This record gives sequence, C-alpha cells and structure tokens, in this order.
Amino acid sequence: MDETTRKTSETVKSSAAKGAGTATAKSPHAATDVRLLSGGNPQIAKGDGDAPVQAYIAAMPGWKSELGRRLDTLIESAVPAVRKAVKWNTPFYGVESGRWFLAFHCFTKYVKVTFFDGTSLEPPPPGTSKQATVRYLDIYEGAFDEAQFRDWVEQASRLPGERL
Repeated sequence: MDETTRKTSETVKSSAAKGAGTATAKSPHAATDVRLLSGGNPQIAKGDGDAPVQAYIAAMPGWKSELGRRLDTLIESAVPAVRKAVKWNTPFYGVESGRWFLAFHCFTKYVKVTFFDGTSLEPPPPGTSKQATVRYLDIYEGAFDEAQFRDWVEQASRLPGERL
C-alpha cells in the first residue's frame, strides 16, 4: 500500500471509529478533506478534465484507490484522446465533448463500472440494468480482468456515447 492510500485509509478509519455519520479522506489534489458518502464514494465537486478525476481517485478508500488509478491508466492507454469529467460524484470518460462511454462509482465492497452502451459490447459486461443499453461491471478486491476491461473500453470508445 502506498503512502497516499495508507493515509487515506487511516483518515477514513479514524473518522469511522469516532462515530462520524460520514467519513473524510485527505486528497493530495484538494485543499480540504473529501467527504465520503454512503458506501464510501468520494464527494468531489463537479468539473471537467483530469484534475477532478484524479482528486476522486485519490479519495477512493482503501484498495479502491489503487483500482481507480489502474482503471484510469488503462482507459488512457486504450483511448489516448479520452476526455474526463466528474459529475454526480462519479468520474466520466468520453471521446466527444459532452458524450460519455464509461463511468465508475465506489460502493462498500466493490467499484461499479458503467458502460452506457454496454449491450453493444461483445461480449456484453455481466451486470444488467433497468436501462435498455446500460451494462455494469462490478469489480471486487483482487478480481479484475484487465484484458477484458481494456477490450470493452476500446469497443465502447468507438460508439457514439451517452449525452448526460
């Protein structure tokens, strides 16, 4: 565990041990503590570009922060011209301005990756949705197929993207 992840984890554990309703985490990309919402999802101000996404990733609790860095690196290597933003406390990735092909979000025991046109991917990601074209990938600690993820990212980046 690197120093940033360890400090973030300690801050979250410390806040939880004090009985706080929500935990906070130090983000090296933000001037203040980051509030962790229900399930441990970081509350990050919306914004376009890499900086808010990196602040979100740095504030992801425990092992999820390293996974967030890995997801971000894989997405950038698969789609060199990727655009990034944080909306609704969630990092979004797209190719065309205002159109998104992927997002991810922290939950207590896993990170949920949303492929907005996931039913068009081959094979489609395993998690179904109430929305007709959305598919999900739930990533638990120690269970991540990087090759399959990269393939889905490459496929998804060639689709039109969702306007949100």
